[in-house]
Amino acid sequence: MALTKEDLLAIADLIQPLKNDIHDLKGDVQDLKTDVQDLNMRITNIELTLENETNRNIQLLAENHITLIDKLNQSIKVADKTLMYEVQMTSFRSRLDHLEKEVAEIKNNIA
Repeated sequence: MALTKEDLLAIADLIQPLKNDIHDLKGDVQDLKTDVQDLNMRITNIELTLENETNRNIQLLAENHITLIDKLNQSIKVADKTLMYEVQMTSFRSRLDHLEKEVAEIKNNIA
């Protein structure tokens, strides 16, 4: 059974929409490739920004944070010493008041 010219034309008419779909598909694939390339460029830019700027700034913040913590610890030590001196002064004042009362009593007893 041989195909006639009419059969071949009918088959060609049936294949033409498939050819059009394949052509559209090729265009879509090309657009997708372009989008992937753009996305790769954006990812590379983000990675570079993270590496060169963000990570460096975080490192600087961390270093300054450590310095501030050290200064705070030193301040706490000074504050602790100040508190200790205040306690000693309160004790000395109490002793001084007690001694003044004793001296006053001795003066009264002598007179």
